Amino acid sequence: MEKKIVEIDVREDLKNKLEPFQKIMSAIAGLDANDVFILHAPFKPVPLFGVLKAKGFEHKAEEIDKKHWKVTFTKRGAAK
Repeated sequence: MEKKIVEIDVREDLKNKLEPFQKIMSAIAGLDANDVFILHAPFKPVPLFGVLKAKGFEHKAEEIDKKHWKVTFTKRGAAK
């Protein structure tokens, strides 16, 4: 089965003082093992790392620009 990739950018939400947490949780809700969630944010979203780790995700963060972080979360597969 092909892996699913969901990508959202919350930089505009945060600029407009909108809390993107629910949008992020909705985006990851339908993801299965090995699916990917890509988040664009204006800062490194460290608190989110622990939340998504508890939901089975690993992450890789990269700073694209001064106010642009791209974090790739991958849902871990089931242990064999």
